[in-house]
Amino acid sequence: MNVLVLGSGGREHAFAWKIAQSKQLQNLYIAPGNAGTAHCGTNVNVAVNDFEGIKNLVWEKDIDLVLVGPEDPLVNGLHDFFLNDEVLKDIPVIGPKKDGAQLEGSKDFSKQFMIKHGVPTARYATFTKDTLGEGFSFLETLPPPFVLKADGLAAGKGVLIVPSLEEAKAELKSMLMDSKFGSASSKVVIEEFLKGIELSVFVLTDGKSYKILPAAKDYKRIGEGDTGLNTGGMGAVSPVPFANEAFMKKVEEKVVKPTIEGLNAEGIDYRGFIFIGLMNSDGEPSVIEYNCRMGDPETEVVIPRIKSDFLDLLQGVATQTLEQKEFETIPETAATVVLVSGGYPGTFEKGKKVQGYHLIDESIVFHSGTRQDGEDVLTNGGRVFAVTSFGTTIEKAVNKSFIRAEKIHYEGKYYRKDIGKDLLG
Repeated sequence: MNVLVLGSGGREHAFAWKIAQSKQLQNLYIAPGNAGTAHCGTNVNVAVNDFEGIKNLVWEKDIDLVLVGPEDPLVNGLHDFFLNDEVLKDIPVIGPKKDGAQLEGSKDFSKQFMIKHGVPTARYATFTKDTLGEGFSFLETLPPPFVLKADGLAAGKGVLIVPSLEEAKAELKSMLMDSKFGSASSKVVIEEFLKGIELSVFVLTDGKSYKILPAAKDYKRIGEGDTGLNTGGMGAVSPVPFANEAFMKKVEEKVVKPTIEGLNAEGIDYRGFIFIGLMNSDGEPSVIEYNCRMGDPETEVVIPRIKSDFLDLLQGVATQTLEQKEFETIPETAATVVLVSGGYPGTFEKGKKVQGYHLIDESIVFHSGTRQDGEDVLTNGGRVFAVTSFGTTIEKAVNKSFIRAEKIHYEGKYYRKDIGKDLLG
């Protein structure tokens, strides 16, 4: 099979790394890819939203299957573009069509979906600039802290958790009246704050059946002790100790099944990944959000724990035979530590020369934001590497990643040294 992976981050490197191990693979292409994906297949300089460029690439390279990494092209209708094109219509795309991608593309849509199909979630209401006053009144009915979410895609920055009512009203006004997150905040969802501990659950579905992938916990804040600004993710651990068999049974019955059944009831033919952001509140799951793709850096711990042929599973999604596919996971703990550029998630410089990453053994170095420049590898993003290691315990896995992280050198390197610490007994 000839396979195309779309994207350029750590998630896409993890996909490429795993697909490259499949006996079914003939040629692997990654567009646009990074310095790491180049070791798994062939990078092609085509952007994820360049639909015509992707079409030409698929035709030229005789691609049999397309795996979409990021949410943007899915929300923008890449899958629909394929189905509506005479040349592309029979080439399977792993990732939902535009209607299914609204689970991530619109917070209001996803909340309405949850309520309609009985998926447990926080109390909420949605407001526009014309109903700002009603938004203020709704905030007054909630206990602090307050959760405000831009309805549309805001590059992971559209969710605010604010401590005081006064601040919440000011932020709501800024989002709706001053377009704080551009058109993404033309509608704002206000939610009741859920108490508990967060985790991410991933589902791979062919629209009929599904496989629940390993659960993970990620670390969003830049600072140790979960302080400072939110980032795209500073590390992740899988499995999650508090997501035991009994809890995961509840997740399947109360969240996964109603979600899949709800999509079918809505006439949405969903083929791809569903990321379910969950809160474990005293052993009961509540959904914080859906995403229409895998998370990053969770992918860098979830994918390495899949023992089965990943490409075979994707084929199962494409042909709606996922139920028949073998699915096994590795019991060991995987932990990833993300190395970022100095200044991230604020202003940071790119183009810093990287050294030492190729000397690492016994761990997997996934490239998140790198590019090849002749013989050199240079930083090319806020998050630069995700170093993933296995261990019999969380402590052993993360310590292994910390030791390896020290061997990688570039100007301004920073990583959190407390990943997984909150999960230790």
